[in-house]
Amino acid sequence: MAMKVALGVALAMVSLPAIAAPQIIAARGRWAALQDGALCEAASRSLLAAPKGKIQARAGISFDASGQRRGEFAARLSRPVRDGSTVMLYVGNLPFLLVARGNMAWSRGPAQEAAIVDAIRIWGGMRVEARSPGGGRIVDRYGLEGAPLAIDAAAACAARLAKR
Repeated sequence: MAMKVALGVALAMVSLPAIAAPQIIAARGRWAALQDGALCEAASRSLLAAPKGKIQARAGISFDASGQRRGEFAARLSRPVRDGSTVMLYVGNLPFLLVARGNMAWSRGPAQEAAIVDAIRIWGGMRVEARSPGGGRIVDRYGLEGAPLAIDAAAACAARLAKR
């Protein structure tokens, strides 16, 4: 059953619009490690599937061969965020303030990225919260089953690419 969920998550990640589909490196639980050129990413879609025609929330941790991204957290929220709104990532009960624009949010730098990855390895769930332009609450929830494997596989992928 867990392998079916992981494969479904991996296929959902590959079905994102792109010029070329990313290669699936590893998948377990709700997370998959993907390679797209020089970028390797551990990624998952939110627990709640988006209605047809709506944005599917997803979160990922990116690594690249150049070393510029070493665990950068990014999330595509299910709805656009109100200008000036705070976007918070909660991993378990640990809060992280993110940088946001439109319906995207990112980690604030290497120290925060390392703390997020450490928290993901410990806790069983995470959520991204913000306010929509109309003031409504946005809450995108994620399971973390398989996240450590996907993160390790994405980091190893980037390290392998850097040696080329």
